[in-house]
Amino acid sequence: MLQAQARPVHLYMEANPNPNSLKFVANFMLVDDGVSFDYPDAASAENSPLAQELFNFAAVKRVFITSNFVTVTKDEAVEWAEIQTIIRDHIKQYLEAGKAAVKASFDKDPLFDESDSETVKKIKGILDEYIRPAVEQDGGAIVFHSFQDGIVKVLLQGSCSGCPSSTVTLKAGIENLLTRMLPEVKEVQAEGV
Repeated sequence: MLQAQARPVHLYMEANPNPNSLKFVANFMLVDDGVSFDYPDAASAENSPLAQELFNFAAVKRVFITSNFVTVTKDEAVEWAEIQTIIRDHIKQYLEAGKAAVKASFDKDPLFDESDSETVKKIKGILDEYIRPAVEQDGGAIVFHSFQDGIVKVLLQGSCSGCPSSTVTLKAGIENLLTRMLPEVKEVQAEGV
């Protein structure tokens, strides 16, 4: 995990296709590239003091942290105009104090496993190289779950979770690409959405 240190923090906000999510982008990496942490509730955020603090805001319903950004999903009843500055300022102050966004370490690459079949390695490679950057740009992440009988199952995280356009992205984008590049893939499904 990246070591936190006190530094000047520049943070800007980006909208994404999910109207209830907002992406808060920092001028440095918060976690190692390619690693993501999705917290659907406060109880799941035990390794992220930042996420725990954000869940103290009643409007915050989900926190997602990857590369150089935090995606916050709010309660539908609250407008972003009411809370975005408060949340941005809180994240900025937290990072300016030099605190780590996530406290986790890995003994091996969490994305790749030597015991994976050649097809699974290819699927993970395509997800990592072609799909992950585009999904991250929208404030979310896609994680390989399983491959069996021609069906790839993925987890959609961050702003992708509950996003109205995630089904279109999944079928028209991800499934199209994987089935075109790997004939053994017949379908892509989202797990736990």
